[in-house]
Amino acid sequence: MTTATTATTKAKAERHQSSGLPNSETSRFDLPKMEAPAAFGEFADKGIAQARDTYEKTKAAAEEATNLLKDAYTTAAKAATDYNLKVIENARTNTNTAFDYTHELMGAKSLSEFVELSTAHARKQFEAMSAQTKELTELAQKVTTQIVEPLKTGVTKAFNSKFCP
Repeated sequence: MTTATTATTKAKAERHQSSGLPNSETSRFDLPKMEAPAAFGEFADKGIAQARDTYEKTKAAAEEATNLLKDAYTTAAKAATDYNLKVIENARTNTNTAFDYTHELMGAKSLSEFVELSTAHARKQFEAMSAQTKELTELAQKVTTQIVEPLKTGVTKAFNSKFCP
């Protein structure tokens, strides 16, 4: 650095100090400490307490909701398995009935016997399908109730206890 540049830098630093602004060499955090009013501290403490209380309530509600959903999914999975097993059982029964019907038709000696076997088979199949549909409908309704009722009760309970004083 030249002496002219050094002199200019020193002159700027002196002007800066004489203006009352903090020197870059001194700490910028040497500001006077101010006391906060006591009311501000109380307000902050109340805010923190309220935030903690809200957090605890929210955490409890989330855990409760998680447990409700876990139970609902477990019930739904078991119900879906039961329903599918029932559908497979019905399909097996219907397949066996169709094979039996075909076997009986092979033994028909006349057209009237063929018509009689076909009419009897159609009647049996209609009754079987009606019974199977009724069973599957009842099973689906039962499952829906098993899933929805605990959720409904849990949500109502959670809403009433958490949001209604």
